[in-house]
Amino acid sequence: MNRLILAFGIALLAALPAYAVQPDEVLDDPVLEQRARDLSKGLRCLVCQNESIDESNASLARDLRILVRDRLVAGDTDEEALDFIVERYGEFVLLQPTTGGANWLLWAAGPIMLLIASAAGFSYLRRRSRAVPQGTETLSAEEQQRISELLKE
Repeated sequence: MNRLILAFGIALLAALPAYAVQPDEVLDDPVLEQRARDLSKGLRCLVCQNESIDESNASLARDLRILVRDRLVAGDTDEEALDFIVERYGEFVLLQPTTGGANWLLWAAGPIMLLIASAAGFSYLRRRSRAVPQGTETLSAEEQQRISELLKE
């Protein structure tokens, strides 16, 4: 029974999100801390690239977490803090890039390619169904006679 409880506890701990925020980074104001956490979840770790800075243990992610908290303590709104970080590190730092500017091409590339591939496939199948099948020519009289002779033997 103890093993079952231990296994269940370990499973619960494994299911919890792993946060890399160090105790010395946590702000005293719980409202500011929650805002910082929300912003950190939307920023990409530039080292790991597939984790948010809230989950990453990289030193650059720690620096970004501290920068977010510094901006919030300085009185920036969430948008101003994000704009400051994007201006400094580029839009790549956002886990969910915006759809404005040149990014619309990246967002539209998948559906556009799907439409092009579908049109090409439809066109190919259509041409193929209209093509005259090869090898369906009828036999000449001599060939027909030769086959009849061979079958009689």
